[in-house]
Amino acid sequence: MKFQFTMINIPQGKSFWVQNQQYEEFSVLHAHKNFELNLIKSGSGKRIAGNNIAPFENYDLVLLGPDLPHSREINEPERSNSPECLVLYISETLINNCLIQIPELESIQNLFGRALSGIAFKGDEVKSIAFQIEQLTDLHGIESFIALIKLLQTLAEIKDQEILSLTPELPASYYMDLYQIKTVYDYVLRNIQDTITLETAAGLLHMAPGSFCRFFKKRTGKSFMQYMKDIRISQASNMLSKSEKPIAQICFECGYNNLANFNFYFKSIMKMTPSEYRKNFR
Repeated sequence: MKFQFTMINIPQGKSFWVQNQQYEEFSVLHAHKNFELNLIKSGSGKRIAGNNIAPFENYDLVLLGPDLPHSREINEPERSNSPECLVLYISETLINNCLIQIPELESIQNLFGRALSGIAFKGDEVKSIAFQIEQLTDLHGIESFIALIKLLQTLAEIKDQEILSLTPELPASYYMDLYQIKTVYDYVLRNIQDTITLETAAGLLHMAPGSFCRFFKKRTGKSFMQYMKDIRISQASNMLSKSEKPIAQICFECGYNNLANFNFYFKSIMKMTPSEYRKNFR
């Protein structure tokens, strides 16, 4: 897997910078100095952050720390639509030399500490973040700084946060491990309607099931079965929001043979039933 270190040059006289970007089909795995707040406005696919690989869809919001490798890959049906994202780059100097000195900003300091491993934000609050990021482009001077602090406080107060990478300091074997995890991820996505066994997944990496379980849990922080459930439920939520398909059909297309089990796993991960999710999304 290709990797490159990129330079993010925040304009002189500024401590943060907002860009409206369009994603190409494949984003090269890359890392850079400075913190990055990344919000997908349209599009879906898979996201890599450190040693975490997961599906994403509209309003996927992540905060990434310096030197954390990351990329996005857009789903094939959407590659011709130039998916858009808002990106806010925040200077390391602002965080390490300024905000960390202010006791009243402890919650924001803790936020950036967690961001070294990458954070994904979820819930209804995420949609309001887009407005706050875009607002920064129209403000200047102290007004823009105040708006930034308010944005960061909003992020710190979002209750549903997921730490993405097990560690921000990645071993030399990381890229080989990432390629192997990606192989498993792609296989699950291609065969999501079918029964996928532990033995089949282990065979993809030429491992015995026991060795594969230990390898997978160590690299992703999840068991293979939990990882597969997360992918299936993410696909289901994407279909619920973007199609008129009956819930029972979505259930079977995402690999569940029993609607009751599908409802149970969906609610355990999304904190609401499939019908509630569809209603709330719209």
